[in-house]
Amino acid sequence: MSLFKNIFGSSEEHILVSKLNWIALTDLGQLNEIVELSNEKPVLIFKHSTRCSISRFALKQFENDYNLEDKISLCFLDLLNHRNVSNEIAIQFEVEHQSPQLLLISKGKCIYDASHSNITAEDLNRFL
Repeated sequence: MSLFKNIFGSSEEHILVSKLNWIALTDLGQLNEIVELSNEKPVLIFKHSTRCSISRFALKQFENDYNLEDKISLCFLDLLNHRNVSNEIAIQFEVEHQSPQLLLISKGKCIYDASHSNITAEDLNRFL
């Protein structure tokens, strides 16, 4: 198991080494906070599977290209450890569950979502 952990890492380790200030999304109550915050500025949710190399690649690529600094709030969801939160995101924001998946929440609604190789910081910029 530690071999896989070394290759893929865990979400908590990733958040610690990331250059971005991700907020760990770990419970359902935070979804209400995201909706409220999205009335002030957009909130980005990155849904990540720690066991998936495609998800790891998409996350690294996004982080390398991201340059929006303080324009949006960033939330990171380890969907393997918090599948209930992932399921509620799909229901509340009316999106089909994907992994990896990027969602942009503004004024309480999902205004942009992308998954897999369609996750790019460049595309995200068009919605801000």
